[in-house]
Amino acid sequence: MKDAEEFLNRTRQYASELAAQRAERQSRRALDPPDFSRLREIGFLHASVPVEHGGWWEGTSGSIRTLSEAFRLLGSADPSIALSASMHPGVLAFWRDTPPPADDAGGRAWAAQKREISASTLEGHWWGTITSEPGSGSDISKTRATARRDPASPAGWLLTGEKHFGSGSGVTSFMITSARPEGEIDPSWFFMRVKGAPWDGTTGMALRARWDGQGMAATDSHGFVFENFPATRYAWPGHWREILEGPGGSVAMVQVAVIVGIVDAAMDYMRTQLRARGAPSEPLLPFEKIEWVIAHREAWLVQQAFEAGLRILEEKGRARFDTSMAKSNIATLSEMLLGRLCRVAGGGAYSRRSPLGHWFEDVRAMGYLRPPWALAFEALYNLGWANALAEPSP
Repeated sequence: MKDAEEFLNRTRQYASELAAQRAERQSRRALDPPDFSRLREIGFLHASVPVEHGGWWEGTSGSIRTLSEAFRLLGSADPSIALSASMHPGVLAFWRDTPPPADDAGGRAWAAQKREISASTLEGHWWGTITSEPGSGSDISKTRATARRDPASPAGWLLTGEKHFGSGSGVTSFMITSARPEGEIDPSWFFMRVKGAPWDGTTGMALRARWDGQGMAATDSHGFVFENFPATRYAWPGHWREILEGPGGSVAMVQVAVIVGIVDAAMDYMRTQLRARGAPSEPLLPFEKIEWVIAHREAWLVQQAFEAGLRILEEKGRARFDTSMAKSNIATLSEMLLGRLCRVAGGGAYSRRSPLGHWFEDVRAMGYLRPPWALAFEALYNLGWANALAEPSP
């Protein structure tokens, strides 16, 4: 990635500033737009745009490690900012990393939309996602939202439906979503310009519920009801699944980097706490020793899974099964690890002044919401069989 070392150095410096404010930031329940202005200055928007469109992204093989490590640094300092910001490269990956349609007309339309999205990013616009719906389990195929054509609208479509988990609400300029177009059976992808849209329903976007999650508490993952809200359809209609699977694992590694960053911070914090208690010269109780050793083992496994996911993407460019496996293992291990650290810390972990309880809920939120466990394991089951059937017999 272009300017990778400088990009990571700037991110590391900002992460250090955020970490110094950790106690106050962990008590927040809302995002602060100036934080995203700082991320833009550091280069997070350029880092997601292909070099041919003026950005720094040199393909998955050449850039996934740098971008993931940047979000790992952010996750260690402020997981809510990191998660919300990670939606942006995840959304751009649907255009950036998905192979274009084979036909000339479709390929030209897809390329034109890709240039449009890249240009908006370089102009300073953040992209997010608000695809989940109550009762759908985050399964795109179960969307109940609808979209109807509107020749009078510059966007071309009007979308109606209830959505939630819109991370970065109020910060993002555009959000992608899904709906069933009129007269069609399968869902399709759309994006909406939400910047400046009031949340009172006067223009078709009404706030239904503010985010009140126990974990990732300051991500502003609000729920909204849309009624005839302008939406633009992706330039490859009829291929919603191909678009969803197009990035080939890059989205998973950028998002899971946030969890790895939390693990880094939690282990460093616990080492400091144990040294303050006199360790290693003052022995811990046997139970504490066991939990601490197992936490070290799990942290090591988290690092190995993260490294394995990045390495296979660097080698192959696409690796949906391996990156999905890395993400699910990291989520599982991190939740167990944070639980152990809380037990070693004792009752103090339940204090709002301790970062451990916040981190524990943060890693749980990542496991349950990105995507829910049921959908994640369904995908792993199907991908596992697809890989097995594709492998030659010995």
